[in-house]
Amino acid sequence: MRQPALLAIDQGTSSSRAIVFSVDGVPLIVSQKELASRYGPGGWVEQDPEEIWRTTLETCREAVGVAQDRGLEIAAAGIANQRETTVVWERSSGRPVYNAIVWQDRRGAKRCSELRRQGLASKIAEATGLVPDSYFSATKLQWLLEHVEDADATAATGKLAFGTIDTFLLWRLTGGRMHATDATNASRTMLFNIATQQWDPDLLELFRVPRAILPEVRDSVSDYGTIHADLLGPEIPIRGIAGDQQAAAIGQACFEPGMAKCTYGTGAFLLINVGGSKPEPADGLLGTVGSRFAGETSYAIEGTIFNAGSTVQWLSETLRLVADPARSSGLAATVDDTGGVVLVPAFTGLGAPHWDPEARGGIFGLSRDTTPAHIVRAGLEAVAYQTHDLLEAAGGLGQYGRLRVDGAMAKNDWLMQFLADILGAPVERPAVTETTALGAAFLAGLGAGTYDGTDAVGRLWKENSRFTPSGADYASHLALWQESVRRVRKRAGIATVNV
Repeated sequence: MRQPALLAIDQGTSSSRAIVFSVDGVPLIVSQKELASRYGPGGWVEQDPEEIWRTTLETCREAVGVAQDRGLEIAAAGIANQRETTVVWERSSGRPVYNAIVWQDRRGAKRCSELRRQGLASKIAEATGLVPDSYFSATKLQWLLEHVEDADATAATGKLAFGTIDTFLLWRLTGGRMHATDATNASRTMLFNIATQQWDPDLLELFRVPRAILPEVRDSVSDYGTIHADLLGPEIPIRGIAGDQQAAAIGQACFEPGMAKCTYGTGAFLLINVGGSKPEPADGLLGTVGSRFAGETSYAIEGTIFNAGSTVQWLSETLRLVADPARSSGLAATVDDTGGVVLVPAFTGLGAPHWDPEARGGIFGLSRDTTPAHIVRAGLEAVAYQTHDLLEAAGGLGQYGRLRVDGAMAKNDWLMQFLADILGAPVERPAVTETTALGAAFLAGLGAGTYDGTDAVGRLWKENSRFTPSGADYASHLALWQESVRRVRKRAGIATVNV
């Protein structure tokens, strides 16, 4: 008898991955392909939808092929995806009409400024839990419909389909038989009413989006069809979908109100489970759908840091201050502090809790004694300071009192200890740090009946390391950080290197 396993399709900003997990949550097989982004003036960021599809399909074929060779039987698949990234394609051919507009893209900033000037921010926040920002899908979709030839008229006839990356992949994987998304991804479009759990007609009118172009919204665990046999060989049922950050919270077993996780990847994303009541907009943080099981919605508060791992990547690849991002903590540890240097990585503006698209990064406090180690350390410290800002806006960690972390940067012991010191709270790193993919696998298992509920999933979570606060006083460091943030928001050019 073949051993049962679960397939996680993890389509992220920088790569596409397929991971086969055992039913007890252990990664058995990993296939990964890098993914390129294209950057343009004005903060434009795009990706090739066909490259997204090709890399996803190649990794799935490789992982499933190895699984078959090892005697594993894939019970079901789940999808986790980069959220907000927007694709429009022809229903008849499946051909995208334009590049995928990535979540980091800022071309909708002017439109969002107009909405704020028109006094519509509170209306949007009340319906969606979001603030008007180019980060979300609505202005990306509106731009596509207005700037791609004939797209607006064609969309109204139902001949075009819109989707975030999960929806685009689902369409391709099922041979065009399924045009759907889940509630977590829908909640990131700025078109979905998180109270009614429906596409909001007033917002569709505001952004001039025809209803005919939108996917069906389903539970995070649902019947999403079957992967076409021509693609992978076996017909694998797709039983779960969640946006990457919500999938990571599921992989971290954050099922109880008050539990919090932060994922450190290209950006950093804090999610705090707040239970079954829709959160009220507050202090620059977002209300969002954490999950939806059997029609029951669990909400979350979210804070978004636009640049985390991308900061270290910039220090390595652009400034060449460290040969390899993986060596950044070693270099940072060679100095006792930053020597007064503060780096605010507002490359594409500031996310929560500031939501300032006009801010741009700056390096402050440079002197003749400044070394690459000081600047690299300042870049790492900035990740911890921004996390502190998010939790301060959220009112702290509450009764749960600790933060679960994951993502590539969570493997950095130096940074995790500094984070615990800055937060004054324990930081927990799980045994399996691939929590986004693990969350997708858990959703697949819940849909396939492998697990009888979230309690069974929660029992699979295991701690690898815990970082406890050292008791050091960082109040002066935080004050210097806050002053530096104020300066980049003012676009001050005194004693800075603008980046």
